[in-house]
Amino acid sequence: MDKPNRGNTIKIKLNGESQNFTEEPIKKEQESGKDSFTKVINIDEDFNDQDVFLETAAAKESVDESFDWIIPESAENDIQEYKVVSSQNQKKGGKKKPVSFTTFSMKRNGGVLKSIIVTAVFAILIGTSFGVLMLKLVISENSKPAVTEPVKIGKGSDKGSEATGGKSSSIVLAAQNVFIVQGGAFTTKDAASGAANEAKGKGAPAQTLTMNDREFMFLGVADSIETAKQMEGHYEANGFDDVLPKQISIAEKTISDINETEKGFLEAASAIYQQLSKVTSKAIVSGSMSSEASKEVVGFGDQLSQSADKLKNEKVKNLNKELSSALAGVATFQEKKSKDSLVEAQQHLLNYLSIYYSL
Repeated sequence: MDKPNRGNTIKIKLNGESQNFTEEPIKKEQESGKDSFTKVINIDEDFNDQDVFLETAAAKESVDESFDWIIPESAENDIQEYKVVSSQNQKKGGKKKPVSFTTFSMKRNGGVLKSIIVTAVFAILIGTSFGVLMLKLVISENSKPAVTEPVKIGKGSDKGSEATGGKSSSIVLAAQNVFIVQGGAFTTKDAASGAANEAKGKGAPAQTLTMNDREFMFLGVADSIETAKQMEGHYEANGFDDVLPKQISIAEKTISDINETEKGFLEAASAIYQQLSKVTSKAIVSGSMSSEASKEVVGFGDQLSQSADKLKNEKVKNLNKELSSALAGVATFQEKKSKDSLVEAQQHLLNYLSIYYSL
């Protein structure tokens, strides 16, 4: 495909005056379907001047005639060329300005990558701040002292609350182990009760107790397993069979709806029971009681009597009554040296154990 010449000059002579017209073609690549307007006139040297003049005039006329129709055609072609050039320039703009898709993608991807990084950084900062805030809240909640009611370990713990009709309290009695002398194990309550009545007929204390869906009959209480074994020999010597020294565990208990006096009594009751068990069990084995042993329990009398009038809970009142009766039996034995007083004291301690176990 031929390309049009750049800067073509057309000389036209009108009315004897020469005028120059310069055409600036647009850069393009297109097929030239028409022959160039420029015509070459060969002049033969053999022609005479007249012929030359005629030829020249003919050439001028030809140029004049061409001017009449070339100018509009040239203008029309220019308009068409302008449209085509615009389209081609848009298509071939990549050659002049190397803005490729890769470059655009790199710029665009760079912007996207930057926005992703900024978003990630802000997300991390916000998440970290939120996490620190929640951690502080959790720490502050855990650092606050728990509002709980005081609990004592050992003798027991109490919980107090104000009620409409007065002050009401509750206490948690710690788990403990007690030592007994077992006189038999039975499958029915009637059988256990019959064995207990038989033991009492022989002059021994006896009390039934239901544990683990079985019925047991006890002959006495002791302060240790060693003392319980000594009591075993005493009862076997008096005609009792199936005697067994044993340790039983009493689970932790919570007693509610009690007043402050009842709470104080329950806290001290276990210690009083243990001391009375020690004194009476040793006295049954040995048949005597030292004055020192008697003095150990005499002081409990005033404590039990002072609280008795202020006790309202029936079971608590019964516990106080049984301990007071056991203490009275000890005092009677110390005074009269009567063996029946020791049996009576042991019987009240067995009753206390049965009530306490059922709390």
